[in-house]
Amino acid sequence: MSAIESVLVENRVFPPADNFVKAARVSGMAGYQALCDEAEKDFEGFWARLARENVQWTKPFTTTLDQSNAPFFRWFPDGELNASANCLDKHIGTPNENKTAIIFEADDGAVTKVTFKELLARVSQFANALKAHGIKKGDRVLIYMPMTIEGVVAMQACARIGATHSVVFGGFSAKAVNERIVDVGAVAVVTANYQLRGGKELPLKAIVDEAIAAGGCEGVKNVFVFERTPTACNMVAGRDKTFGEILAGRSSECAPVPVEAEHPLFILYTSGSTGKPKGVQHATGGYVLWAKVTMDWTFDAKPDDVFWCTADIGWITGHTYVCYGPLAAGVTQVVFEGIPTYPHAGRFWEMIERHKVTTFYTAPTAIRSLIKAADSDEKVHPKNWNKSSLRILGSVGEPINPEAWMWYYRNVGEERCPIVDTFWQTETGGHVITPLPGATPLVPGSCTLPLPGIAAAIVDESGNDMANGAGGILVIKKPWPAMIRTIWNDPERFKKSYFPEELKGYYLAGDGAVRSEDRGYFRITGRIDDVLNVSGHRMGTMEIESALVAKTDLVAEAAVVGRPDDVTGEAICAFVVLKRGRPTGDEAKAIATELRNWVAKEIGPIAKPKDIRFGDNLPKTRSGKIMRRLLRSLAKGEAITQDTSTLENPAILDQLAETN
Repeated sequence: MSAIESVLVENRVFPPADNFVKAARVSGMAGYQALCDEAEKDFEGFWARLARENVQWTKPFTTTLDQSNAPFFRWFPDGELNASANCLDKHIGTPNENKTAIIFEADDGAVTKVTFKELLARVSQFANALKAHGIKKGDRVLIYMPMTIEGVVAMQACARIGATHSVVFGGFSAKAVNERIVDVGAVAVVTANYQLRGGKELPLKAIVDEAIAAGGCEGVKNVFVFERTPTACNMVAGRDKTFGEILAGRSSECAPVPVEAEHPLFILYTSGSTGKPKGVQHATGGYVLWAKVTMDWTFDAKPDDVFWCTADIGWITGHTYVCYGPLAAGVTQVVFEGIPTYPHAGRFWEMIERHKVTTFYTAPTAIRSLIKAADSDEKVHPKNWNKSSLRILGSVGEPINPEAWMWYYRNVGEERCPIVDTFWQTETGGHVITPLPGATPLVPGSCTLPLPGIAAAIVDESGNDMANGAGGILVIKKPWPAMIRTIWNDPERFKKSYFPEELKGYYLAGDGAVRSEDRGYFRITGRIDDVLNVSGHRMGTMEIESALVAKTDLVAEAAVVGRPDDVTGEAICAFVVLKRGRPTGDEAKAIATELRNWVAKEIGPIAKPKDIRFGDNLPKTRSGKIMRRLLRSLAKGEAITQDTSTLENPAILDQLAETN
């Protein structure tokens, strides 16, 4: 494999402030290096120490790592614990007991606070309701909820009784919900009548009804409905019950069920490069350990912190850094129901001032959209709010471009807050490459260095190390506790996707990366397969193509690629061949709208193509292979300079250059 050319040159460096270094949990590069050396010298001993110091075990482990069936690694396999107890019960009888665990700000600005003790009571009550309906250890429960305290309660209650939760983002369609219910074999669904976003009521229960009616969901015996708004929704007798009904009279005490360290805590679906979503399975022990440790290391968690991760619980970031990490670390966190631009685009900065947020963790997509808003309306510029409480900023979901990084650093962090640009994935369970705020000199656009114990490297297609400055494939050479255990019901796909034989058994992240020649810092250069990253959400091109072609009355063929976008990072561009003549003008615009709406229904609004272009056919070689590199050039608006002599019909490139 030839090296991936690196065109971004970034020479700005921002060392951590002396006072920050002195007070940090990992102090200076010497502190970071000492941890790395410990992991290098005694890999299993390093992880065993962390696990004993950071996790409460009901049965201590004696084996740290079982590699006998690689790549199906088992961490702390003979140990037992409970994830909910490690987030809640551990604080009872300590000063944290009456400390605020969650500050919930609703879409309309109403604020509710709940202490660790109160949250434990609510989780226990919900866990008792689940048990009363026959849900037990090992059962799967699908959660399709708004971003509320109740969503966190439902996840924690499942963990408390040993049920495996599978959370689906509240913006996904009935078809996506149905596929996940069927694949995971859910016995119950937890949802809400509606969710509130941007001042609008959006139906959730109706989508669940449609998903179940689509078939294959016979295992779902109960649907529990949180009444988020007073608006009535359809309730199926015998199956559907409101939270009020199931919680009435329930005890607020429920003993946590000990589970094996390898017990599946959750299954979270992520798109792959083929059409079928992958159920990423995470184990309890290693995941809980890494959620806690990364809160301490990456976010330098302190007892008086007010931590705010803006991610939805439907994504891995909302699992690790909303539902589990902050609670395990015992810090107060903000949970926000709404969107950053409602009722105005200064909402985030207003909330930072109101709740005295100390650690703010959001996505580059949100940052870019708020830069745009502040540029067009000075009234929503961050400078209009008091952000003096902030001490750490974070970025997650996709690489942040250097200029957005600088804006964030100057205008939000006021040039005093380190930015932790975190690289990780649904599959890694938590951060794997990230700066540490009291140790790492920062370079805009770089996720810098791997965390201690994470053996990240850049290799060629045969698994050989690439020199610094030469791009290649990002891998992790050794297992780590929070890693994906398997793809639910598909172990062969797991091995093929993440541990391909040609890469020497290394974990394949699926991203290209380059290390700087001077510091050896990592910078992610993008996906190496056909997975799009839109607003930090990974979606397989095949999944979107499949949705388009599923419009059988209209579409004959479709190909999807990504193109750079100032706001979402990548935008979806679809090239479509209809079953009738190629439309032009107003007809083309109308059909493009129809197809966007169709994709939103099939997958969800996040997957709607930004550009749709029509052609009499797609650019194919004479052997029938679609030449996607040409489509990527067209999507970017670039002139076609590649050799097109192998194309069956070069003339269609002119047709496909037209946007609708």
